[in-house]
Amino acid sequence: MNLGRNQLLEHVLATDEWDVIVVGGGATGLGTAVDSAHRGYRTLLLEAHDFGKGTSSRSTKLIHGGVRYLRQGNVKMVIKALRERGYLLKNASHLVHPLRFVIPCYRWWHKPWYGIGMKVYDLLARALGIDNSVLLSKEETLAFLPGLSPDGLKGGVAYWDGQFDDTRMLISLARTCIQEGGYPLNYMRVTDLIKEKGRTVGVQVKDLESGQEHKFKSRVVINATGIFTDALRIMDAPRTKPMMHPAQGIHVVLDPSVLSPDTAVMIPKTDDGRVLFGVPWHGHILLGTTDTSLDHIDEEPKPLEEEIDYLLDHFARYTVRPPSRADVLSVFAGLRPLVRSIRSETKSISRDHTLKVSKSGLVTITGGKWTTYRQMAQDTVTRAAKTGTLPAKACTTRSLKLIEAEPIAEQTPLHPDLPYSAADVRRAVQSEMARTLEDVLARRTRALFLNARAATDMHQEVASIMAEELEWTEERVKEECAAFLELAQSYLPPPHPNAS
Repeated sequence: MNLGRNQLLEHVLATDEWDVIVVGGGATGLGTAVDSAHRGYRTLLLEAHDFGKGTSSRSTKLIHGGVRYLRQGNVKMVIKALRERGYLLKNASHLVHPLRFVIPCYRWWHKPWYGIGMKVYDLLARALGIDNSVLLSKEETLAFLPGLSPDGLKGGVAYWDGQFDDTRMLISLARTCIQEGGYPLNYMRVTDLIKEKGRTVGVQVKDLESGQEHKFKSRVVINATGIFTDALRIMDAPRTKPMMHPAQGIHVVLDPSVLSPDTAVMIPKTDDGRVLFGVPWHGHILLGTTDTSLDHIDEEPKPLEEEIDYLLDHFARYTVRPPSRADVLSVFAGLRPLVRSIRSETKSISRDHTLKVSKSGLVTITGGKWTTYRQMAQDTVTRAAKTGTLPAKACTTRSLKLIEAEPIAEQTPLHPDLPYSAADVRRAVQSEMARTLEDVLARRTRALFLNARAATDMHQEVASIMAEELEWTEERVKEECAAFLELAQSYLPPPHPNAS
């Protein structure tokens, strides 16, 4: 099922009214659109940028129950997430796979303490579990994590969780949405809500490619814009109090020799109580994450110096060869859509979701996390159907298989440090709705997230391929390259500010 933007747009413009319009093309929005279309509602999704441009492309790449929520006593949240993890392992096995985690233990009581905790984790998963957790000797722990420091190591605890590629999942959701009869469109910015007798009955939209404006009528409109939730809520009711409390988390990408190419490490408690992960991902190691409360929202958040230091300093305590800034291949930041009504420290805030309906009938879904996107979508569509007086239809996405992309025959990579070829670029443009150089290098491939320098080296060749496919002018090519180089600067690891 290909994503051809022009063909989709042509059909959308010929449709008089929709049952459901979803605003926002991240995990929550696309999941909601899939659920809505699967129930048989006429569904349109509108994304102002590219699918997953915001938070949904910047995760720790885990489909997991949430060990830290178990520590907080939020058993209900853990059970829900473990259940959803099980569904995804069955319904998206081409994207979600089991991953072994090891908790290193440097105190004698750590093994029984964490061992008991992970047995509870196993039990909560019930029939949807992956495999049982086990206690490890020092030698077994080092065999799984050869980069781990042996000094003072008493052993470890191994357990299982799930891993995925977030933006490839988004493309799979978009394909599935189309298969189910829905219409997802990127680069369509909602500029206003259409009201009749005080009710929200549609949206006014600007096509950022053509500059044209359109109006789409709908029985119900769903706000699934993540960290930008308040912008649409205020558009609906200008005196609405903001509900979002953004918190930034960053990830640092390293060579796999730092820890292990196939086993993740979980540090259950740091100096300030956070949980940290070192996760193998596409032949690299992903270290994360930080949790920094912010008072503003950026479309392209920037990693802070102290966040980079925090991750490198903490993981240096556990590795034979402490990672330095020179080892960092890429660093990226993302914003969590936390709800302002819970004003405790952000590391203690639950990632459960919040669902609200305004006086005008605008349905807002926010909060949550990638693992529980399907349950969030189920709750949202059920509420939206009532709000829009649509015929009630049961949700059956628990068993809905997500579409898998056709494999690409092995070809010569465009860069020796990354696996992506010209065929990947052409597929991204022809059938995955990639419209900009950033779309391809950041989200259809993961080049920018894995190795910012390599992505920078290959950007001109990628732009040339895209120019052929999209008939770009020389001026457009220059604009795309300039915009990408500016963006890539924030992913390139800066030297330490105190370095000479």
